[in-house]
Amino acid sequence: MTQAQNPPSVNGILAASQNIDPVFTGSPLIEQQTANAELGLRLFAKVETLNPIRSFKGRGTDWWMQNEPSGDHPVVSASAGNFGQGLAYAGRARGRRVVIFSATTANPGKVEAMRRLGAEVRLEGDDFDAAKAAARAYANAHGCPFVEDGALRTIAEGAGTIALEITERLSRDAIPLDAIIVPLGNGALLTGIGTWIKARAPGCKVIGVVAANAPAMKHSWETGQLVSTETADTSADGIAVRECVPYALDCMKTTIDEVWQVSEEAIGRARKFCLRHYGLVVEEAGASGLAGLIENGDSLKGKTVATILCGGNVRANPA
Repeated sequence: MTQAQNPPSVNGILAASQNIDPVFTGSPLIEQQTANAELGLRLFAKVETLNPIRSFKGRGTDWWMQNEPSGDHPVVSASAGNFGQGLAYAGRARGRRVVIFSATTANPGKVEAMRRLGAEVRLEGDDFDAAKAAARAYANAHGCPFVEDGALRTIAEGAGTIALEITERLSRDAIPLDAIIVPLGNGALLTGIGTWIKARAPGCKVIGVVAANAPAMKHSWETGQLVSTETADTSADGIAVRECVPYALDCMKTTIDEVWQVSEEAIGRARKFCLRHYGLVVEEAGASGLAGLIENGDSLKGKTVATILCGGNVRANPA
């Protein structure tokens, strides 16, 4: 199914921006001079942690649900937590059952949040990709629609509305953007943003960021082949991906310029940076774009850059 899809489109992103539940759109784009001074560049940070599920995932899941026919079977997916919350929120609004598979090691707070929003959560497998295999098997066995983050056009288009909002805001102030730094997990956020930027701000570089301990998407993009890794041992559970999503890789070939990897130490520094300069608690995956700037941003000194603080669902006692 995914291989027959068209790539995300500008028209799809425009339609999504006009129809997504407004509780997820219009998030703040903030600039702090102290942050700029520390990084040696001008940084605009899009804050996606202030909506009811505290992450950007509600944009794509809402747009996907709007474009799906209604049915009696539950929607089935796998999630480390944020995507599942988005699906649960959209399903609850439409009276649609949602079954989410998460790893046995998943953040308990995220699991509880999915259940609180009405999802049935099943814990199977040692990591996200194992949970995804279990979810796919369950969906096939029960004739349910399987929703794979990163593998569906409408999910990427919903995420792409973030880029639309960034460029519209900066264009009003006549501020050209040199680069946008985007966390890279299953790829929906990066490919949605890349689709919009390449069409509407072609002079802007689109850079994805993976955890060095979970480099499957980076290696896949660099080789043009589907690459899997044995582990994805990173604190950034939202980008802890062992297996590349084929549809996302296809889309990445025309929508991005570079993929960086960041250390666990840089991810920790990025979280502290968010608290120090913005007064925001941001989860590890949500701060990974900023970690990329901290660890790899020398080439962007003096430039105007944007990133997305894309999630704020932290563990109860973060390390």
